[in-house]
Amino acid sequence: MNYTPPIREMQFVLHEVLDAAGTLQGGGIDIDRDTIDGVIEGAGDFCARVLDPINAVGDREGCRLVGDTVVTPPGFKKAYDQYVVGGWPAVDCEVEHGGGGMPSTVGSVIKEMLAASNPSWSLYTSLSAGTYWCLNVNASDALKRRYLPQLASGKWTGTMCLTEPHCGTDLGLLTTRAVPADDGSYLISGTKMFISSGEHDLAENIVHLVLARTPDAPKGTRGISLFAVSKHTVGSDGAVGDRNGVYCDSIESKMGLHGSSTCVLRFENAVGHLVGEVNMGLAAMFVMMNSARLGTGVQALGMNERANQKATAYARERIQSRAPESLRTPNQAADSIIDQPDVRRMLLTQKAWVGGSRLFLYWLALQVDLRKSSSDPAIREYAEDMLSLLTPVAKAFVSDRAVESASLGMQVHGGAGYIIDYGAEQILRDARILPIYEGTNGVQSHDLLQRKVLNDGGRRLKQLLEMVSNYAHTLEGREEMDLFRVALITLAGEIDTLTTDLARWAQDDDLRVGTSAVDFLNLVGYYVFAYFWARAADTVVQLGDQATDLHKQQLAVARYYFDKLLPDTLSLLVRARSDTAILMDDAAIAF
Repeated sequence: MNYTPPIREMQFVLHEVLDAAGTLQGGGIDIDRDTIDGVIEGAGDFCARVLDPINAVGDREGCRLVGDTVVTPPGFKKAYDQYVVGGWPAVDCEVEHGGGGMPSTVGSVIKEMLAASNPSWSLYTSLSAGTYWCLNVNASDALKRRYLPQLASGKWTGTMCLTEPHCGTDLGLLTTRAVPADDGSYLISGTKMFISSGEHDLAENIVHLVLARTPDAPKGTRGISLFAVSKHTVGSDGAVGDRNGVYCDSIESKMGLHGSSTCVLRFENAVGHLVGEVNMGLAAMFVMMNSARLGTGVQALGMNERANQKATAYARERIQSRAPESLRTPNQAADSIIDQPDVRRMLLTQKAWVGGSRLFLYWLALQVDLRKSSSDPAIREYAEDMLSLLTPVAKAFVSDRAVESASLGMQVHGGAGYIIDYGAEQILRDARILPIYEGTNGVQSHDLLQRKVLNDGGRRLKQLLEMVSNYAHTLEGREEMDLFRVALITLAGEIDTLTTDLARWAQDDDLRVGTSAVDFLNLVGYYVFAYFWARAADTVVQLGDQATDLHKQQLAVARYYFDKLLPDTLSLLVRARSDTAILMDDAAIAF
């Protein structure tokens, strides 16, 4: 099955539910619907025509380390060259750096299609985008002139180098050194691991953003600085010179994403330049880390879409057994498995996760644009609050749903799903990393409950609850929307009560946040998806007789979500209140 960009579904979300063009124009961004559609249609054509055909090739062939250079799978370099020639890396970069100046919302739509058509290949581009924005926010003017036009054009790519062999998420333990040189640069020495796109043959240079310590830095995260270290030295005129002291010692043999080079990088007195201020590197890097977390959600959405497309196509074609009441073929010996209720359950669950993720993530992308461009301080502040609160949900909830969807896609295929030739198992292998990297989903859950909710007295969460509740109250008196209205109002009250209870219990129980965080994040995820599915349903209901088949499908999936998936929140509410002593009882594991 070939990937087909879901342009019409994207347009439904962008234009009919979210009014993206109007929202962006209100935020000071000059763009219209036709421009948005033209860009995403062109990107969709590239993804379907160029990237999709080499997805399975990348999985089979993988990357090879030849000396200290990584050779990417067949077709990857040619595709990247076409990507650069087409101007796609620059679409949402700043005009002053040679970019197209398009909003992040459009960039997110493109990133979804890149991830759906070829997730391994897309990683080379997504990390470059994060590097670009991190430098754009934090670097000196001299570094911006040196790096940003090259990153925007795609001539160079970028990475972020955080993890070291002896420490993962605990960055306070990192030991990579940065020794000042006489010319204002630094000499970087140390080892970084799990570096996606750390070495490859696609571009002439790679810009690594490296966390390291200066000689007199304090211990812990307060002593971390950020440095830009390129694969090759760069002259004052921007010309690429000799190899810098950055070497790829190995590439990881992974469960999935075989076409993406995940590297162990060794820095030996590599010339680097300080980004931002000394000892403020972690704060600077959070620009890229938060971008990567939102990007992981978009990547998950793309894989989810691919899994659903593949499973739906197979379910329509696979003839096996009689379906209840022989819905489609009463005169044949067997029916398509899509007429089996349990297959419908799996396909509709996938569709609910795809559609809910798209609504949620496109809305978050709009908040990124409003935070940057709106002339209204209140709008910028609100966008910042929602992004801060919901970025952990975008990363964790959406990525967990993608893994579930990929597994359901395999199940729809039956035995064929376990066979490499059908491609369903590759999606599951590729997607399984999503809940792990960019901060495991447990870390995201703790971040949401402790830092984003309890530490500010629930202020940002109350903003979310008010937004959804205010919308729900607008549905009063509309019988066709009662299912959605009642569920949203009821769940808002339950989340508010739970949050109050958790805040009180956490004052005397250090284990409470760790015990309840995952269930709490999932509860918020279900709630946010419910809000956006209600808005989608409302959009269709108001169309009346003008609703097309696509609109009717969206309404049907929204009803399925509220009827079959949202009830999972009942168990989450119970588990979030579970006894911490039961979880931490050593007798359960010490045997």
